[in-house]
Amino acid sequence: MAQLVNYGIIGCGMMGQEHLRNIALLPDTAVAAIFEPDADMAAKAHAIAPDAILVDSVAALLAVEALDCVLIVSPNFRHVEQLEEIAATRPLPLLVEKPLFTDPNDVAKLAAFRDAYPAPVWVAMEYRYMPVISSFLSHAAEATGGIKQLSIREHRFPFLEKVGDWNRFNRYTGGTFVEKCCHFFDLMRHTLGADPVRVMASAAQAVNHLDETYDGETPDIIDSGYVIVDFESGTRAMLELCMFAEGAAYQEELSAVGPAGKIEAFVPGPGRFWPAHLGPAPVAKLVTSPRSPQGPVTHDIPVDPALLDAGDHNGSTFYQHQRFVALVRGEADKPEVSLSDGWAAVALGLAAQESARTGAAVDPRHWM
Repeated sequence: MAQLVNYGIIGCGMMGQEHLRNIALLPDTAVAAIFEPDADMAAKAHAIAPDAILVDSVAALLAVEALDCVLIVSPNFRHVEQLEEIAATRPLPLLVEKPLFTDPNDVAKLAAFRDAYPAPVWVAMEYRYMPVISSFLSHAAEATGGIKQLSIREHRFPFLEKVGDWNRFNRYTGGTFVEKCCHFFDLMRHTLGADPVRVMASAAQAVNHLDETYDGETPDIIDSGYVIVDFESGTRAMLELCMFAEGAAYQEELSAVGPAGKIEAFVPGPGRFWPAHLGPAPVAKLVTSPRSPQGPVTHDIPVDPALLDAGDHNGSTFYQHQRFVALVRGEADKPEVSLSDGWAAVALGLAAQESARTGAAVDPRHWM
């Protein structure tokens, strides 16, 4: 029998509850304690993990002796302070949701944490683990003959409502290119195996949240834009974001092109948002298009329905936890998505936010 791994979880809103449902699918894995200050979210979380104890603080969670690891799924702007508290109290293996941080002024704090923390830290970049994207990553080099251009498009629904409406304002999210798009900047670095040197962006708040007010303030988060990233290897990548395009069949589309051909991944959005009258939700697809001999080949990449039901990320949350638990058990020697990876993804997002604001090209290494 494998070692039982007990999680402590900080934050159990919508994404935290997705984590709970996926942890429940893993053998020899349990949730021992939950800290969620919102009573309604705490009740929903406890319904998913009834054997977990509910505590009223991070300190109380860390005092639970059974813990083997901690998962941080709190609002973005709380991550750094909670990392610091864990480091000062009880350093355990950590899985921390993206974005790793949101405030450029926290870079020094994060560097101090990185230099002193004795346990592994894994940053939750679920998109790497979507089966169709995993297949895209595995076959991209062969299909393209070496990637020269990489494009990522996300056409999706607006930001959902969160407790306290924190995700409506840049000061809490870091901005949409940090909050939402750090996933894609991570995929760019991971796919190309190189670091970025220049970011150029154009973006706007064109449609969403303009008629909303919170304590007299109108949300200031962008909902659409383009980002071009130049990498040290000479390759380049582009992100196209639109958050008022939920009518599309596919939410994410990835395309990599090289001298030998092209490879594409098509990822459907959450099945719960697909209109029932349109029939079954779309299935993820991988398409390879060689230059010679010409002839695109399409492969369906289905996902276990139980995993689709457990969350909104095409099964990836389950596979991410599967690998993280292996790390906690000592079956892997380091995180697959390191603190440095999560940091670099945020740096790219910050650079994109700054470029969109100023109209100038920005060097993301300023924050790395």
